[in-house]
Amino acid sequence: MSAGKRFSAAFAGLLALAAISQAQAEDRPQQGFDFYVLSLSWSPSWCATHPQGQKTMQCDPSKDFGFIVHGLWPQNESGYPEFCATRESDRVPANLGRRYLDIIPSMGLIGHEWRKHGTCSGLKQADYLQTLRDAYNKVSIPPALAKLDQGKSANPGDIEKAFLAANPGMSEKGIAVSCASKMLQEVRICMTKDLQFRDCEEVDADACPLKSVNIPPVR
Repeated sequence: MSAGKRFSAAFAGLLALAAISQAQAEDRPQQGFDFYVLSLSWSPSWCATHPQGQKTMQCDPSKDFGFIVHGLWPQNESGYPEFCATRESDRVPANLGRRYLDIIPSMGLIGHEWRKHGTCSGLKQADYLQTLRDAYNKVSIPPALAKLDQGKSANPGDIEKAFLAANPGMSEKGIAVSCASKMLQEVRICMTKDLQFRDCEEVDADACPLKSVNIPPVR
């Protein structure tokens, strides 16, 4: 065999090995993360800053959404994985997604969260969404924020304290309030893989730096 043919055969072999390696990687579930972040979004803030959302279920005044689930995010001690390879479909079937519209009132958001974050959980779609609901059910919303008929301003630290008071075992180092446009945006709560509260230094450090944020009322 000539040198050129030997090189071609070797190169073809390398390509075949690379293809096999890629296929094996796609077959393996993605479980390389340390903990979850449950992100609870204050829906009135999102609706106030996204006029295009006024006709959506989330902003329907008859629904009275306060905190909704933005997502359940696999997280590492530093950084996080996203858009992981999976054998599961990218699309969340309507008959599955509709079961979660009471806490994630948008099929578009459900699908986006599955593709970006759920695929990195190592779980099947149905199991990931059930884990998301279980995480949501672990958290008690403070009474002062469960039904807010009038807008108010609050220190982000006080919002954290309200959550700590309503959730025994939650640590001040395991929760972060985020803000946008000087409004309460989200409350992010760190949980172990079996959904126990835990500390998370990087998430906690990314909390809202403002001394006061506006909290639009639930309509």
